[in-house]
Amino acid sequence: MGIRCDRRDDVPPSRSAAAVAALLGVLATAALLAVPAPAEAAPSQRNPREVAAARSYFTDTELIDQNGEVHRFYSDLLDGKIVVIDSVFTTCTLVCPVLGQKMKSLQAAAGDRLGKDVLLLSISVDPETDTPAKLHAFGEQFEAKEGWYFLTGSRENVARVLGKLGFAVDDKESHSTIVLMGNEQTGLWKKTNGLSSSGELIELFRGVLEDTGAPAVPGQSER
Repeated sequence: MGIRCDRRDDVPPSRSAAAVAALLGVLATAALLAVPAPAEAAPSQRNPREVAAARSYFTDTELIDQNGEVHRFYSDLLDGKIVVIDSVFTTCTLVCPVLGQKMKSLQAAAGDRLGKDVLLLSISVDPETDTPAKLHAFGEQFEAKEGWYFLTGSRENVARVLGKLGFAVDDKESHSTIVLMGNEQTGLWKKTNGLSSSGELIELFRGVLEDTGAPAVPGQSER
């Protein structure tokens, strides 16, 4: 089974929709830290043009979740949210169960924010097989709660979204193990190997949760 594990050295995080097209890379490198308690979200200070550009890039392609509900990708699942995104398929027996457990740890780390300003998105790379019912059963293996969406749809729609995220593959067996984390309100996007330790993943997630959109101080490394 072919696995793409696209690990990279640390590079500056991205804060633009255009750079998301290049897949925005940062790897977590620290031990497990506690995620801060939820705080009331501040009103968005984003320029409307930036919002429009993000919507144009990510698109409002319709996907279907494990409960049969239809969602517009950008407007319903990304806009103003903090998201963690991976790609899976329900008949995968090697990597996907591991990714599912790692996502489950992030679900726990999100706490009460899950389903509010934090969403987990697991997108099927085998939409013709992965019906909402199969995705629902798959999610139950990881005790998925409200706010963790398992997404499918028409082959064309799923391919369009996967392509925008850099997850497009010709063979489902070669799907990426990359996990994307984004704070769409501040524009910060990071990526990491989903097979990293839960501690590394939660540390990276913590940084995305805490991001305020302020420029990094020169000479300080961003975790």
